[in-house]
Amino acid sequence: MIIGTAGHIDHGKTTLVKALTGVDCDRLKEEKARGITVDLGYAYTPTLGFIDVPGHEKLIHNMLAGATGIDFALLVIAADDGPMPQTREHLEIIELLGIRQGAIALTKIDLADPDGTVDRQKQAEIEIRALLAGTALADAPIFPVAANSGRGIAELRSHLDRIAGEQGARPPSGGFRLAVDRCFTLSGAGTVVTGTAFAGTVKVGDQLLLSPARQAVRVRSLRVQDAPAESGHAGQRIALALAGIEKSEVERGMWVVAPALHAPLRRFDARIRVLAGQPALKHWTQVHLHLGAEDVPARVALLAGEQIEPGSENWAQITVDRDIGTLAGDRFILRDASARHTIGGGIVLDIAPPSRKRRSPERLAMLAALADSDPAKALQLAAEQQAAGVELSVYGLNRNLDSAALKALSQRLGLKLVGDLAFAPGRWQALEELLFAALAAEHQRAPDQPGVERDRLRRLTLPTLPRPAFDALLAQPLKDGRIAQSHAWLHLPEHRVQLAPADLEQWQILKPLLDATPYAPPRVRDVARQSGMGEDNVRGLFKRIARHGDAWPVAHDHYFTAAAVADLARRVAELNASEGCARAAPLRDQIGGGRKVAIHILEFFDRIGYTRRVRDTHILRGSPEQFGS
Repeated sequence: MIIGTAGHIDHGKTTLVKALTGVDCDRLKEEKARGITVDLGYAYTPTLGFIDVPGHEKLIHNMLAGATGIDFALLVIAADDGPMPQTREHLEIIELLGIRQGAIALTKIDLADPDGTVDRQKQAEIEIRALLAGTALADAPIFPVAANSGRGIAELRSHLDRIAGEQGARPPSGGFRLAVDRCFTLSGAGTVVTGTAFAGTVKVGDQLLLSPARQAVRVRSLRVQDAPAESGHAGQRIALALAGIEKSEVERGMWVVAPALHAPLRRFDARIRVLAGQPALKHWTQVHLHLGAEDVPARVALLAGEQIEPGSENWAQITVDRDIGTLAGDRFILRDASARHTIGGGIVLDIAPPSRKRRSPERLAMLAALADSDPAKALQLAAEQQAAGVELSVYGLNRNLDSAALKALSQRLGLKLVGDLAFAPGRWQALEELLFAALAAEHQRAPDQPGVERDRLRRLTLPTLPRPAFDALLAQPLKDGRIAQSHAWLHLPEHRVQLAPADLEQWQILKPLLDATPYAPPRVRDVARQSGMGEDNVRGLFKRIARHGDAWPVAHDHYFTAAAVADLARRVAELNASEGCARAAPLRDQIGGGRKVAIHILEFFDRIGYTRRVRDTHILRGSPEQFGS
């Protein structure tokens, strides 16, 4: 269990931690000389990890770097002073960070009543209960202690050990995330970063990323709770010795993450709560954002209303001045632009918010679903809202859900899965209805056309629907005969366009000339010369044949049969599968002929959208099935 101290300066936090663990958390010369904690300190027992934070108001930014990631708050209040300004601010921060477990150490009881009476101690306890009323720590136990003499220390330590035993280990689900709050070099280990693991597991040899810098690192060794270990997991204090990075490249506030979780951002949607004692938070207010161990200037754009009243909460989009790392569920604190007062805090909901319609009722409903602890709520609503499907990888990244968790969620909700996309059953049925309606409308618009090309039908159905999803949508109607395919044309079974008898007779005469050299057929003028027909007649015939789907105009006055184009499409797909792309030279080697013909073929596929040209390569976009058999 990770315990964070909290409280006013000089109330004995560091002395108390030393009494509990035997470790002096003040490690800096300045701390020794001044007798106050300036930066974060750490101490460990076999079951507990302590983060000792500064109490001075000017060092709240250091306090916050250690507070986001603790399980248990140990609020330290000196009996001779009672609650003080930083006691109240630290308590507010504990509340905003969602920390629900804690205890109060009433320190310096030997100084409060040196004559042996307990009047001041009792008065301090009354003041503490009044301070805690209405907070998550309202019923937290109070432990009177005198750290220098050891009085009350055993009882407090026993309580902390018992709570740690009851709490158990945090489930190490999702990818690994560690918020870096300290970095140093160590002889024999190299660059070492320390922090609290927010999620996942890590082991020696793992390849990770320093984010948002996108610097690849490898775990050489690690320590968990200041003891050597082979692995660590969520909820633990971990020190990672990293290969591939220098100390100068690491800053407090960075993350060490599994590579799949590297997602630097400049804005995110959140739910924000404003403290009761602060002014209303207005739209586009400049703030300091404290998240993980990060401190970054930011602005708050409100998504409902023009301000958030004191003591209330609402939705907002936060825009930061530089790239940061975060995921849904992370807690944060907001301080004013001068970093003197804590304004409020909240929880991250969406790391990839939309740029448009961010205040629409549908979006606000989605934010409410994202705020629910059950990830199924938001996934269900997204699948119902998004006609083109939900990208599971994007949804999973936001909540740090692995593929197994996403699959289980989808099955629980009965979603239709197509690759990485998930569809609500009602949405999938509506897409099929749109498909048939688009096909029928095209038949009515162009009754002389044999049908609709696959990619055009996709755009008519839903332009944003990805090709793989459209292919899956089309597969069942093709299989059960509700939609027919003639070469590259898709049509309803009852829709038939026949060639005129004269055209069919002439095509049967000319087609063998194209079939003789299917990958380099003669051009229109050559066909006319070989057949003895007029060139204009051949050209007109081939155009009508192409509209019917039995031939394709691959280049100007250069027609290939539908069978040849279907075979070429298959070859291009195979080249993409084996080499990652198609190029003219490998295609030429397969089909023979000159390189120029291969270039014409690939440019034709680019033109009709089957492939996409990238410099001298051609990347597959469609599927061979769109050309029929």
